[in-house]
Formats: sequence, structure tokens, C-alpha cells
Amino acid sequence: MSEPLRAALTETRNAFEGMPAAVEGLGALAGRLEQVRAANVAHHQVLARRAARAGARLVCFGELFTGPYFALGADELWFGLAEDAREGPTVAALRETAAHLGLVVVAPLYERAGDGRRFNTAVVIDADGSWLGRYRKVHIPAGRNERAAFCETFYYEGSDGALDNTAADVSSNPFFPVFETAVGRVGVAICYDRHFEGVVRSLARAGAEVVLSPAVTFGAHSRRLWDLEFAVDAARHGVFLGGSNRRGAEPPWGVEYFGASGFWGPDGRVEPLGPSAAPDAGDELVLADLDLSSLFGAGGSGWDLERDARPEAYSD
Repeated sequence: MSEPLRAALTETRNAFEGMPAAVEGLGALAGRLEQVRAANVAHHQVLARRAARAGARLVCFGELFTGPYFALGADELWFGLAEDAREGPTVAALRETAAHLGLVVVAPLYERAGDGRRFNTAVVIDADGSWLGRYRKVHIPAGRNERAAFCETFYYEGSDGALDNTAADVSSNPFFPVFETAVGRVGVAICYDRHFEGVVRSLARAGAEVVLSPAVTFGAHSRRLWDLEFAVDAARHGVFLGGSNRRGAEPPWGVEYFGASGFWGPDGRVEPLGPSAAPDAGDELVLADLDLSSLFGAGGSGWDLERDARPEAYSD
């Protein structure tokens, strides 16, 4: 049996300390978004180093990790946080970090494409610092629950499938790439995408062993589905799923994010590593050992769902 893959998820909040106390004061951040981004990138570089010291070989940051979760309202101020997803400052800094630590990094950021369009994007960086490619969030939510509104369609559009990835993308699906990394085949499904039937199936059929779902989510309905969806999809499609969510509230909005980050596999939730196994992890990292070798074979069930499927019997 091969050695398990130790993987890490961040569970943190906006690290920029100069946020205004009230939403009405957000205008004071005009011209300071580079400072917001720099503070969050530096904080996550610290978390990456802690993850590596704890033995992790793969780390996934949270959705839109370079700033606060700004989509609680519609404000053009935040357009200035978008950046190039291949040559921008965040990717440049994290490529150095990944190479120095020998760590595969999944970095979900706010992308500005060359034509000015904006996307909610995750960049995958291999353990040698090479840029493997990007995935753009496909389904974009807009609505309100009992906690707050989410106005994501104001800020970015859904993926166009034009990703311009390297040969490390082994998927034939232009919307849901799968990357051959130093630690195995990795796919990404940002937040809202995880709710849609067929997303994890598509990633699994393209060979993904680990699917990472960075999210910013809140509210009772989302909390109830969080554990259920990951557990079912991991079992049904024979993959490991990692869900990363912010924890706590960010000024000035004060919306409480429920955290609950973790990993699930075909046999259920993977027990997170405690302080004795990962003393450097702290309370902003969730680490677990994923036995990728367990994904091959029937897993003790005796079932062969691919062999026995009868798609002609299913409704469209």
C-alpha cells in the first residue's frame, strides 16, 4: 500500500486589518486593494508553510482568498481586486512558495481575463512551482437566505471553458479540468458548483482522485447540505472530497461563516489530524491523510456501478 497523501484545507478569514467598521465606510478602501490582497497572500503563505511543516503535500485555500467575501453586496470597488490568473502578483508569489515547500497549491482567486471579463477562478500550481492551469467557477449564484444576500453575478460570469491549460489537464471537459500533479489527479469545484448533479461525476470520470471545493457559505440550509453532499458524492463517485469554508465573521458585514471544513472519502468523513500528528497546524488548517490506493477496486461492497449501469432506463 502506498503512503497516504496528507492534504490541508484553510479555514480562515480576511487577514487585512484595516477594514472599516461599517459597510458605509468601504469607500475608504479605494486605492488600497493591493494592500488587502498582499495581506491575505502573506497570511496564506504562512499557512502553507505550517501545512508543509505538518507533512502536507497538497493545500487548498478558500474561495476568493485574496480578500474578504465581498459579494454580500454590489459595489464596483471590488472590481479592482481582480487580477491575471497566470502572471498576476498572487500567482507569482505562490509559485515561489510552492516550489520552496514542495507543495501542490490550489489557489482560488478573483480573475480578470485579458479581455476585461472577470471570473471566480482556481489556479493549480505543482510542487515544483509550475503553473498547471486554471478552472473557472461554472454556476454563479445570486439570491438571499436568512443570513444575507449573495450577489455573485454582479462581480463575475460563469466559465466559458476557454482555460488555456497545460498538458497536465487530463480532462476532455473544458469546464471541469483534472490536473495530473505531483501528488495525484486533482479537480476543483468551487462552492455553488458542488450542488449540481454531474459535476463530481464529470471530475471522477476524468480520473480525479481528489476533488477540492473551496467555498464561502453560510445559513442553515447550506450547513445541512454541507456534510450530506460531500459524503454522498465521495461514496457514489469513488473520490476524496475536500470542502474548505471560512469560519467566523468578517467586518464590516458581520455575516457568520460556519467553517466545518474537512475531507470525505468513499467510506465517509476522514478523521482530521489532531495536534499530536500535526502540531504546527493551528486552528486555521484542517489536515487529513487520504489513502488514494483505497479508491481502486470495489471497496468491500462487491458492487460495480460502472459495469451494471443502465443509462437507457434513466430519465433525462
